[in-house]
Amino acid sequence: MSERIHGEEPLNREPEIMKLSSAFITEDGYDRNHCPQPATEQLDPRTHRVHIDGCVRNPLALSIANLRSDFPQHEIVCALQCAGNRRHDMRTVVKEVQGIDWSDGAVMNCRWRGPLLKDILEKADIIDLDAGDDAHVAFASFQVECQDDSWYGASIPLSRALDLDKEVILALERNEKPLSVRHGYPVRIIAPGLAGARAVKWLDRITVQKKESQNHYMQRDYKALPPQATDSASAEKYWSVTPAVQEMPVNSVISSPRTGDTVKRDNYGKVECYGYALPSGDGGPVVKVEVSTDGGHTWTKARLEHHDEEGKWTWKFWRAKIIVPPGQPRVIFSRATDASGQTQPDLPPWNLRGVCYNGYGEARDLTIQ
Repeated sequence: MSERIHGEEPLNREPEIMKLSSAFITEDGYDRNHCPQPATEQLDPRTHRVHIDGCVRNPLALSIANLRSDFPQHEIVCALQCAGNRRHDMRTVVKEVQGIDWSDGAVMNCRWRGPLLKDILEKADIIDLDAGDDAHVAFASFQVECQDDSWYGASIPLSRALDLDKEVILALERNEKPLSVRHGYPVRIIAPGLAGARAVKWLDRITVQKKESQNHYMQRDYKALPPQATDSASAEKYWSVTPAVQEMPVNSVISSPRTGDTVKRDNYGKVECYGYALPSGDGGPVVKVEVSTDGGHTWTKARLEHHDEEGKWTWKFWRAKIIVPPGQPRVIFSRATDASGQTQPDLPPWNLRGVCYNGYGEARDLTIQ
């Protein structure tokens, strides 16, 4: 299977799954955009500024040089995942949904480096503000007009932004190189454990405020609406009362074999399968992956591969050899469990936008020889 191009303008694509699963650190990451990419000349690091305003005593206008030299640099290795990753599975296993038909390649696991958001907010000196769920730190990019709004924005709870253990950064580098324009050059937000929609690219404003971002993509997208919202009309009354997606759920994917494959057993009647697994929000790391060949009645523990840079926020690669009787159609399932005890369900609740799908990883309609 080749890479999947879901749109050229704006660019939305995911890499081929076998290539994606071949390296712990991702070089070819997915692309998710709601607008055209800004022109390179529009993003001059000498003139670009990130403005910090809102409920602060000391508003700032930080250059890229400021972000590099005025604050300690923090490196994290973490997975970044589109909230719509595996939407195709919800669409085909449960029922039709709205949105780009993402398969399971809308994820990447990278090294990110830049100053901590906490340090920047402390320099801006937040005005006495309740750091409860209602107080948010909003991120914005006004570089290019979007499909459904004139700018792109998102926000996260202020409590998370100020928590050193959450490691939210303004990323200047990806995999030890300056960000590419595709991935947010010259600076973007990286909030480990949260949906990629909150990791605003081409960042130019950070606002401390008493409520979450009012941008379209925070208020009317990236929400797991209740099942009663069955179409755009019936969804109207639920947008304002449904929380925006923040933390992503525990998940796993079977990279090989793939649905529809013909697979040869080895001399012991076994089939090798492998894939990746992701922890829930703050619940990492992944501690167990299991596979089933009988519809989830019994499970066999997979071997978790070790990598020196793995941690709370990273994905895990897993591999298993399992006995599968010959014939077709056969199905293999996978399920992951993380350190917090969160385990994949067989099927999560359906939602109109098809976000946060984490039903069992699957390879269906297999022919076993």
